[in-house]
Amino acid sequence: MKMPKPDAEVIARRKQIVGALRDIVPGEGVIDEADELRAYECDGLTAYRELPLIVVLPATVEQVSKVLAYCLANGIKVVPRGAGTSLSGGALPLADAVTLGLGKFNRILDIDYDNRCVVAQTGVTNLAITEAVEDKGFYYAPDPSSQIACTIGGNVAENSGGVHCLKYGLTANNVLGLQVVLIDGQVIRLGGKHVGADGYDLMGVLTGSEGLLGVITEVTVRILRKPETARAFLLGFATIEAAAKCVADIIAAGIIPGGMEMMDRPAIHAAEDFVHAGYPRDAEALLIVELDGVEAEVDHLIGRVQRIAEDNGADSVRVSANEDERLSFWAGRKAAFPAIGRISPDYYCMDGTIPRGRLPEVLTGVTELSKRFGLRVANVFHAGDGNLHPLILYDANVPGELEKAEEFGAEILRLCVKVGGVLTGEHGVGVEKRDLMGEMFNEDDLKHQQRLKCAFDPKSLLNPGKVFPTLHRCAELGRVHIHRGRMRHPDLPRF
Repeated sequence: MKMPKPDAEVIARRKQIVGALRDIVPGEGVIDEADELRAYECDGLTAYRELPLIVVLPATVEQVSKVLAYCLANGIKVVPRGAGTSLSGGALPLADAVTLGLGKFNRILDIDYDNRCVVAQTGVTNLAITEAVEDKGFYYAPDPSSQIACTIGGNVAENSGGVHCLKYGLTANNVLGLQVVLIDGQVIRLGGKHVGADGYDLMGVLTGSEGLLGVITEVTVRILRKPETARAFLLGFATIEAAAKCVADIIAAGIIPGGMEMMDRPAIHAAEDFVHAGYPRDAEALLIVELDGVEAEVDHLIGRVQRIAEDNGADSVRVSANEDERLSFWAGRKAAFPAIGRISPDYYCMDGTIPRGRLPEVLTGVTELSKRFGLRVANVFHAGDGNLHPLILYDANVPGELEKAEEFGAEILRLCVKVGGVLTGEHGVGVEKRDLMGEMFNEDDLKHQQRLKCAFDPKSLLNPGKVFPTLHRCAELGRVHIHRGRMRHPDLPRF
């Protein structure tokens, strides 16, 4: 089907915007040719695609400020974009919006070992921060599987985690400061090299805000000393229930591993075929448990974890003998997503979080849903904090399979909420989970969240169409009054 041609007024308007943006970002900083725009038509959620109106690639904070101010003055929508690795459609372009690409913000500005922090531009990759400081024995703890490509600015926008977030926290727990450009072009700084600050926690508000409140241009992160010793277990179990019970018992014993990941049989086989890490192929569930710290502590904890695993019926117990072997254990887990890509034409990666104690129930439910929808599923997840990543296998070339995969995924997320969990652990809401927000929040909850957006973005120009299933005009939401410590809308009676 041929797309209708834009009318002369639309063409002239677009030409005007391109000219204005080229005045702000000269040279090759503005992309407006269809073939070149194609590279920006989607993010990691490739099932959804849309050509942006224009892509602009600023190289300085001043240019970002001027672009946003121009867009505000002319009522133009803006979609901020980092590396495009979002799995929730958080950076999905809009046909009537400027995509603001931040790939040129790729410099580390300061490494401060005395204060144990790094100041980096928003386009620096997650792994690059660790690589910049590892020769001095430091590292950056949050390590999403896409760390070789995902940017620190995108990590802040989605509050990303990783396999070591159980002990060392999510991005929110490791960010010390932000530089942010607001929609009117104002440049503000939040936090810094110090730990903690008085006043409203605006840095906490921006972290995980998915590009709806401002454009992050600089991030100050905490770096840590590498542990003296790190050892990893491979624990194979005959049932998922036994592996889940082992997870609960390890935490209940007061042991907080550096990382604790679980994979089911389909994921084990896919990863082992891809990486050859020595995973037990006969196991129904595999736990990777890493212990780190001083050598004496790690040696003591190895014995305790081994006893807990054996008490839960572990069929195979293997401890890394050296650093290369420890890294090989993790290599399979880190490569689980591309490994699944080798056995299925397409897969849909979900992201929900549940209480650890409900793992067996939820995984059983996922298996039942797999039978109901007739689609295979491989489970890979952060077992220690209950962050699930079921991978739904489908073939987009088969009519109806994408729609089945989407409904399968929606049912998984509804199950997560039903057992006391949440819709997302680290991938964000984006467009993927937008229409499921009502499963967790009522209309008043969502309106109050939108009032916060209105405080930053009164014309709703930043990343519209994401997160909120219904977008209200800021004027319709009204003001929020505080009375006796409670939040209320002005048309509600006093009490």
